[in-house]
Amino acid sequence: MASNPIPSPASHSHAVLKDKQRRIRDGFPEALGLRVHRALSWLGRAQAEQNDLDVRFMLLWIGFNAAYAGNLREDNENEIKVIEAFFEKLVALDNNRRIYNAVWVRFPHEIRTLMNNRFVFSPFWKHHNGIPGYEDWQERLAKGTKAVAGAMSQQNTPKLLQVVFDRLYVLRNQLVHGGATWNSGVNRDQVRDGAAILGTLLPIFIDIMMDSPAEDWGSPFYPVVD
Repeated sequence: MASNPIPSPASHSHAVLKDKQRRIRDGFPEALGLRVHRALSWLGRAQAEQNDLDVRFMLLWIGFNAAYAGNLREDNENEIKVIEAFFEKLVALDNNRRIYNAVWVRFPHEIRTLMNNRFVFSPFWKHHNGIPGYEDWQERLAKGTKAVAGAMSQQNTPKLLQVVFDRLYVLRNQLVHGGATWNSGVNRDQVRDGAAILGTLLPIFIDIMMDSPAEDWGSPFYPVVD
């Protein structure tokens, strides 16, 4: 039976954020308004999902995509740069250090566990599936863990977010592409921790975006078309 996810603080609830959005959305540029509206819709559904962690994680990931995603025709290297820039902007605008507190105070243990988990490390799966050039996946994992330790010692929040979401993206791929069994016992730890981390960070991301309408958050790739 699936365990219940860690509840979000009241300030992170969909109801509170939706009420804020209704009060200030007239001041949003069209692109930001659409991003926030879509991201909040998925956040609300995710917070309503109290029992199924697989579903909750996927709903939160869709909400994250709604918040940041741009031109989906870009190659993977450019997509990584888009995500890096998104995180750097959010952290720079986070005057109340809410992202910092989530990463460094609330979830340091879960993040360290995620970083050491080979099952959410892309080179491990590439080697396991016989793709040449990834025989050294263990060395890569150790190097990545060392880089994370360096980011943590320097409290480099954007860098740590980048690595964490890289691991969560592998988990997302496993679920979306049928590489895991629903409610499987073999991946419960990463799904539970991933849902908890995303469930805390996504509301903060959305709130910072709403507080920063003058920033260029980019145009969604799928705008509303009549």
